[in-house]
Amino acid sequence: MYTFPHRNILDADQFTKMDLDYLIETTNKMKEIYSSNRAFGILRGKLLASLFFEASTRTRLSFESAMERLGGRVISTVGFQFSSISKGETLYDTMKMIEAYADIAVIRHPLEGSSRIAAGAVKMPVINAGDGAGQHPTQALLDLYTIKSEKGKIDDITIGFIGDLKYGRTIHSLIKLLKYYKVHVYLISPEELVLPDSYKKDLAGYPITYEETRDIKVIWDCDVIYVTRIQEERFADHKEYEKLKETYKVNKELILASRKETTILHPLPRVTELSTDLDDLPNAAYFRQAEYGVVSRMTLLCLCLGVNIPN
Repeated sequence: MYTFPHRNILDADQFTKMDLDYLIETTNKMKEIYSSNRAFGILRGKLLASLFFEASTRTRLSFESAMERLGGRVISTVGFQFSSISKGETLYDTMKMIEAYADIAVIRHPLEGSSRIAAGAVKMPVINAGDGAGQHPTQALLDLYTIKSEKGKIDDITIGFIGDLKYGRTIHSLIKLLKYYKVHVYLISPEELVLPDSYKKDLAGYPITYEETRDIKVIWDCDVIYVTRIQEERFADHKEYEKLKETYKVNKELILASRKETTILHPLPRVTELSTDLDDLPNAAYFRQAEYGVVSRMTLLCLCLGVNIPN
């Protein structure tokens, strides 16, 4: 009998295809429990430390909402200036202190690899909510669940990733999960923001196939598109950002010219790359994607804490 083997959620590489199938099935179960108002109390008595040392709205609030909806409680710190790290405390020492206060921690930090440092310091479960330009595994898991929920399947579809593929940690993580499926991926980006070679090499030998292109019109052949903003905060040279920030703009006119009923995803926040004139389209799924994030993270909190999800 399968048992979920992960106490920490640190990167997308840790998951097998069996893990992903189980997570999708279990998230469906959680969605049903939540919809029937039976979720509250599952994590009663548990305390989540919400540690966000880098800006976040959706991820932080969805984790905190997930914990509250399960009947648990939340303590939090937001920004370096409001934590003892601003006084010179190491992340290791911060985590050792947090372990005395909480049962599980979720952390976002601008340093790539920070979640591993955090997890190595403590015995309680740690969930990576984004580490610099590295990975964002829980976003990838909810994105995978969104694709399955919106399209009814993951195999035999075509997906277009658009925008910042160099620094886009959501794409870095999602493509590591998609490699287990028979999907074809278009990598659509300016030359300066292509997907790093390490991620492309990782796809060798898996069912996934991919093509790199600069042409936005390939989305007309896509079942799903995943739009991302050009991330100003990742650029050392602001002039380079200014040059690239409006490379792609996805709007209603472009989408309606598609040959398919293309599902539109975006991890948000958006700037100019995704037009608001798309919001009323039934295939604009990015706000539903945010909703899926709550039940997905409710599932992960239970599994990491080793708490059974009732039938």
